[in-house]
Amino acid sequence: MTMIVDKLQQVRARIVTACTACGRDPASVRLLAVSKTFPAEAVREARSAGQIAFGENYVQEGVAKIEALSDLRAGLEWHCIGPLQSNKTRPVAAHFDWVHSIDRLKIAERLAEQRPPELPPLQVCLQVNVDGGANKSGVAPAEALPLARAVAALPRLRLRGLMAIPEPAPDFQAQRALFLRAAALFDELRAAGLELDTLSLGMSADLEAAIAAGSTMVRIGTAIFGAR
Repeated sequence: MTMIVDKLQQVRARIVTACTACGRDPASVRLLAVSKTFPAEAVREARSAGQIAFGENYVQEGVAKIEALSDLRAGLEWHCIGPLQSNKTRPVAAHFDWVHSIDRLKIAERLAEQRPPELPPLQVCLQVNVDGGANKSGVAPAEALPLARAVAALPRLRLRGLMAIPEPAPDFQAQRALFLRAAALFDELRAAGLELDTLSLGMSADLEAAIAAGSTMVRIGTAIFGAR
């Protein structure tokens, strides 16, 4: 067995253990394998082990990988998870299935305009800055509801939920406390009538805390593909 296959099994086992610890069904958490900076062949290897969803941070690199793996396109789900500039929305709208990093209406409007009509709606999440980090992407929690309502009303997009990348925290309880801020905001938006089902929280170092806080999708790179 290859290293990537082994690592995928280890990560899946961590997800099951984390879900069991907090009384959740492991099927309620999706694994997004973050393949940024790794070659297309690494994605091919992970796909052979049953992994379907892959995350890319850099648009150009992601599009090149999608095209290199065009023979697998029907069996892959590509997520754009990095900060998105206005001049990069067209290739994202044309090639990706999901975008996790919408933090302003202009980006969402461009994606809606540029999504090819023959493709299914682009699945999108709002990125929220739950800990107020000055250099972080993400909409402020207080501005999330009006932005979510505006994005949900756009054609060719389907608003699925929220994504957050809090600053690293020293231990499980501190990590979980930050993730719970995102979970509370998610619940607030749903209570306001938005039909959301995705809370994209947690990476290799903190997936257990994210799952304990309610994450439905963990974004794992290093623990699957190795250090960058």
